[in-house]
Amino acid sequence: MLFYLLYPPINVVQYITFRTAAAGLTAFLISLLMGPWMIRTLREFQVGQVVRDELSTTHQLKAGTPTMGGLLTLAATLVPTLLWSDLTNAYIWVAILSTVAFGLVGFLDDYLKIGRQNHRGLPPLYKLFGQCVVGAGVGLALLWMSGRGLYSTE
Repeated sequence: MLFYLLYPPINVVQYITFRTAAAGLTAFLISLLMGPWMIRTLREFQVGQVVRDELSTTHQLKAGTPTMGGLLTLAATLVPTLLWSDLTNAYIWVAILSTVAFGLVGFLDDYLKIGRQNHRGLPPLYKLFGQCVVGAGVGLALLWMSGRGLYSTE
């Protein structure tokens, strides 16, 4: 978005190195500003890690640690990407959609942990299946976008 708004007046925006640095700074600021607020909000809603009873006392200290931290990671990744990347590039959209899809798998895992109030979220085979489906989708999208055969070098 900023790429289109700033490109003609500020010529430095055309360089991917500048946009990468700007996106990194934006991600850092989002993490810095939203992190404490998100942790506080998750604690208020009692969205915490459930720890098994049979584990050691040092591991018991993790009880109540806010879960769903991936939401902050997604925000700190997707917002700068949407702000600083060239959104006409189809590969950017593949990266955005795959990030969101993997984020949904992680969200479902955390949501099930919270809903069931135990340490088990999404069963490992289901999680692996979801990740394989996303990976296969990304692979097929990239193969289709290349417009070449599977073993082409042209």
